[in-house]
Amino acid sequence: MTPARRRTPAPPREDVLAAAMEMIAELGLEKLTMAALGREVGMSSGHLLYYFHSKDELLLQTLEWSEGRLGTERGRLLIRTAAARERLDAYVDLYVPDGHRDPHWTLWLEVWNRSQNAPADARDRQAAIEGAWHRDLVALLAEGVSRGEFRAVDPDRVAARLRALLDGFSIHVAIGLRGTDRAQILGHVREFLDENLLADV
Repeated sequence: MTPARRRTPAPPREDVLAAAMEMIAELGLEKLTMAALGREVGMSSGHLLYYFHSKDELLLQTLEWSEGRLGTERGRLLIRTAAARERLDAYVDLYVPDGHRDPHWTLWLEVWNRSQNAPADARDRQAAIEGAWHRDLVALLAEGVSRGEFRAVDPDRVAARLRALLDGFSIHVAIGLRGTDRAQILGHVREFLDENLLADV
């Protein structure tokens, strides 16, 4: 009787997602294939497909994992006892990419590009990611208004405009558009905040 083959346990899901993010950071998204990721984590591409079903799902889960880590960091920034404006600057600093080919933003752009043909539940999961950033920003703006640090604005309206500004500028930084860099973007955003929140306080 042939002895039963001992199965090699699959690495934890978080290890796979962390490896995917590391590959994006080091090699770029175009090098992230199921076969290459499988070699990195010691799994076959077939096993990866069994767990994730498609590359689209792998990318979305990797984005959700990355966003979870950013959400934890964002939460720590926002619960500090600093002034609302100081925490708002920290929020913006966390939001804007580090530079050209920032791995998180590279992944974010790819997932959103693929979402045009994604099922509704995938789009709902992407909307949940965006919703978390928006809710935290609205709460911070509302706190600043209630404390008299900011002028009396509609926090939801200002948050929507600010995030649209951040998204547009961040895409420019992430794709390496000439004439835009992180320092310039942060300057533009701070000027927008000064004009819309601090006037007439």
